[in-house]
Amino acid sequence: MRIHIATDHAGMELSGFLVKELTALGHELVDHGPKTYDPLDDYPGFCIAAAQAVMADQSNGIQALGIVLGGSGNGEQIAANKVKGIRAALIWNPETAALARDHNDANVAAVGARQHDQAEVLELVKIFIDRPFSNDERHVRRIGKIAKFEQSGEVVY
Repeated sequence: MRIHIATDHAGMELSGFLVKELTALGHELVDHGPKTYDPLDDYPGFCIAAAQAVMADQSNGIQALGIVLGGSGNGEQIAANKVKGIRAALIWNPETAALARDHNDANVAAVGARQHDQAEVLELVKIFIDRPFSNDERHVRRIGKIAKFEQSGEVVY
């Protein structure tokens, strides 16, 4: 699977670790930066670029997911979610990693680099990547309502 990854300064070490580990597992990693450490960098551009690449790949029939990293993962999740079609989920334990895919068909995982050690993050990301969407009717329906709002601004209850 192709995985688009982005971070800010807080997640650079973790990002490098994940690129190495996930590549070793057979995934194709695309690093959207940053390329050099800058303690004053801003995450939105990096995370939005990764999310846009996920959408471009998925639109072209390429199996792709994204990972965005930062100190908490919160801002990175918010930035990724501004891209039309992205469903970014903050994952912080095995259950949230699994449910993000199973119930929400999340296509980007957000992780707080300052909240977990490398081994824990690798495990969370592996769960996220390996878990398929359930395709349960209720989850499909709910995701459809989100997509309808995203397309038209219409709220469906």
